[in-house]
Amino acid sequence: MSTVIAPPAALFRAAPFLGFAGFGVFWGVWGATLPLLRDRAGVSDAEFGVVLLFVGAGALPAMLLTGRLVDVLGLRVAGVLLALLGVMGVVLFAAAVNYAALCAGILLTGASSGAADVALNTLAATVEKRTGRPVVTRSHAAFSALVAVSSLGTGVLTGIADSLLVNFAAGAVAVVALGLAVVATTRSIPAQDAAAPEGQGTLTWWIALVTVGAIGAFAFAAENAYQSWSAVLLTDAFTASPALAAVAPAAFATTAALTRFATGTVTLRHPIATLVAASVIATAGGVLTAFAPTMPLALGGIVAAAAGTSALFPTLLSYGLRPVPDGSRGRATSAISTVAYLGYLVGPAYFGLLADATGVQRTFLGIAVLTAVVLAAIPALPALRRARRGRPRAAPPGPRRRRP
Repeated sequence: MSTVIAPPAALFRAAPFLGFAGFGVFWGVWGATLPLLRDRAGVSDAEFGVVLLFVGAGALPAMLLTGRLVDVLGLRVAGVLLALLGVMGVVLFAAAVNYAALCAGILLTGASSGAADVALNTLAATVEKRTGRPVVTRSHAAFSALVAVSSLGTGVLTGIADSLLVNFAAGAVAVVALGLAVVATTRSIPAQDAAAPEGQGTLTWWIALVTVGAIGAFAFAAENAYQSWSAVLLTDAFTASPALAAVAPAAFATTAALTRFATGTVTLRHPIATLVAASVIATAGGVLTAFAPTMPLALGGIVAAAAGTSALFPTLLSYGLRPVPDGSRGRATSAISTVAYLGYLVGPAYFGLLADATGVQRTFLGIAVLTAVVLAAIPALPALRRARRGRPRAAPPGPRRRRP
């Protein structure tokens, strides 16, 4: 009988970082390649906007279902799903021949991304619990950093080859390699451990997880708004050139990555204090951005908002999953991540409606409201955590009466 040799502890600790690096590579290539994908499919901007909605349509059900798969099959599923996501770019190239095929390809890409997202977050939370290190926040930092690096690299590659297939193929090689590395470093590490504590799986337990996800939805919506609309702000409010306007999302992504790397230990040891400070900083950044009279002040508000919002969801996820037993962590990650992802989907519509009513710059005051809601909800988190530790014990029986 052959014996499976467990990977060294250092490699196991590296697995989430390898995984999130691959996740970042894919989305960096994706963002830089979208114009080529639209041109190959021959669709209008309006049609392409509808097509991109299928990312969320595919992601949500996949996120909801993947957690149980990880709980049953083990952490190596994260690497398999990441490798599958890596090849989706090549699938999209093949599908971008007409509108219907492109919609189907985007739907599959969204499903692959949602599944990989949940599996990788489960892996990160498990490694964090077993090592006592700030893995969740710092692996998210690796994601942010690789999105920026791969976006720039794809831009250079586009200038050289100007080929959708070359871009997606290069990304696939990197992502599949990192996915296989995750499989190798987790192949003998099961997700299951001791039996769940009493009360786990009850309605109270799942309500607590969904509530953490709902708070995360506000954080996600705010973060996505800054990443997506900051360049538009500089263009519309300060008449910046396209090159200068691109400084805003670049500054946001760079600040997010640096903040996540720098605050990892504090996030792990003092999660509630981190959430409070991050919410205050993000809210102040939103107010400054909304009323900044000059471009440098607006950029200062965007950087402050990046420092605040980037710490919110990783901290919420780490805090929410910490008491969850390994055998249920995948399902718990699905619950939190699926609800939080709704903020990512609803956020653009919320911002667009406000922008139509008030203008782009004043709309950032509405984004400050989102992080203020997170701040207001933070005091409920410790109570939710206590509530899901288990069912209250029944009162001891009273003394029996003797029959006369």
